[in-house]
Amino acid sequence: MKDGIHPGYNQTTITCACGNVIEVGSTKENLKVDVCSKCHPYWTKSLKLEKTGGRAEQFKKKYGIA
Repeated sequence: MKDGIHPGYNQTTITCACGNVIEVGSTKENLKVDVCSKCHPYWTKSLKLEKTGGRAEQFKKKYGIA
């Protein structure tokens, strides 16, 4: 590898808007993020998905087939 062309790799603190602090290695320093794994709806299982059925059920509902 060539000397002097690679960025420095340091211990970095990632701070989320919810207050969660994560220590990782990165080429950037002291990152601030809006959403992390502790407050993201997908990872906290609070994501609400509407189950509307599959394609066949939607077709039957659309055309009134019993």
